[in-house]
Amino acid sequence: MSDPRVTLAHGSGGRMTQQLIRQVFGKRFRNPILDRMNDAAVLETQGEGRLAFSIDGHVVSPLFFPGGDIGEIAIFGTVNDLAMMGARPLWLAASFIIEEGLPMGDLRRIADSMARAAQEAGVWLVAGDTKVVERGKGDGVYISVAGVGVIPPGVEVDASNAQPGDVILINAPIAAHGMTIMSLREGLTFEGDLQSDTAPLNGIVADLLQAAPHVHAMRDATRGGLATALNELAQASNVGMLVREDAIPVNEAARSLCELLGLDPLYVANEGVFVAIVPPEEADRALTALRAHPLGREARIIGEVTATNPGRMVLETTLGAKRIVPALSGDLLPRIC
Repeated sequence: MSDPRVTLAHGSGGRMTQQLIRQVFGKRFRNPILDRMNDAAVLETQGEGRLAFSIDGHVVSPLFFPGGDIGEIAIFGTVNDLAMMGARPLWLAASFIIEEGLPMGDLRRIADSMARAAQEAGVWLVAGDTKVVERGKGDGVYISVAGVGVIPPGVEVDASNAQPGDVILINAPIAAHGMTIMSLREGLTFEGDLQSDTAPLNGIVADLLQAAPHVHAMRDATRGGLATALNELAQASNVGMLVREDAIPVNEAARSLCELLGLDPLYVANEGVFVAIVPPEEADRALTALRAHPLGREARIIGEVTATNPGRMVLETTLGAKRIVPALSGDLLPRIC
């Protein structure tokens, strides 16, 4: 990595984020668990069962937005990272970096939102820490949340498990969260119901694994969007991801705003969207289970895993052409989560 300084692009969730993680932190903390680069670490215990452990930092701006706020995202972000490993999230710990001058009413509102989110996700916040920094040095509040969950016996979900012939499923339309944040920052107003899709995914994932117990891999399409999530899975498994453009559901209000601004919805961040890589014999049951859940009513099969183009996502366009879609490069929208 030749960059002399950290830039906002290093926080985009795309290729520069991966370079930062691998070349700065990965080299210095290498171990068999970290090297797998999953959404959460899978830890073997002395007794029966395995634990999943994850941590996520949140710096979203603005703090409050249609469909959610920084407190809700902080809880759901860690819950969802644990769920992507097939784990049942149980316990969380939160760290708050609070800026001097933040209205106490805003802090109470954030805490209330976190409490509701934890209750909705079925987890307990069991530990925490607070620090206060000088005015002008914290942008309101930053929140980091660590979490622990239990992986049920027989569940073997890992980013490196995708195999040629597997089916790619998505649970919901993309691009709502990122375009909600962008519209607020840019002061854009237009007709259409646009709000964040912030949601806990552990419930729908549990239903999916009940119906399709051999799910190979999952990834939530947060920073960097769907394209980056699929590229990460393709690279981890050394396979190709062939996706049909006309099969990808896009939030209609978000699509309109993307067209207005010249943005590709494939790179826009989401907070309630994930992809599941499922063996073909379980695909129909998996799709039925997703559609039966409120967060999966618009679930689709969007493509399949291939042996060609290993490490890459390939998009089959509506015209029948195919093009390689790389992970996000640069910075589409900073401070998105």
